[in-house]
Amino acid sequence: MTTPGRLSDPYASDGGSANLADILERVLDKGIVIAGDIRINLLDIELLTIKLRLIVASLDKAKEMGIDWWEDDPALSGAARRRELARENEQLQARVAELESRYGSPEERAEVTRDE
Repeated sequence: MTTPGRLSDPYASDGGSANLADILERVLDKGIVIAGDIRINLLDIELLTIKLRLIVASLDKAKEMGIDWWEDDPALSGAARRRELARENEQLQARVAELESRYGSPEERAEVTRDE
């Protein structure tokens, strides 16, 4: 009598060819991505948003998959934070220039008040 054959489990610990290091190497090579958003609304008013992003992969593999959001997130990337600060600085300088053209520079306003 023969018993039905069973496929071998590649992650079995009974002399199988895979150990924890092999499994980790496979996961990093292939990559695992888990992403999700949780939003809590009350009467169309957003009360809470939680964004979850979990990537288990090598950086090279993640970039190969087109996942590079950490490079543009100011909270995670110094270069992205510097770009955001430079953009905010340019906007503020443009607003100051507009206000000075409309109302005059602080020096010009000081002269007007001295003359009065």
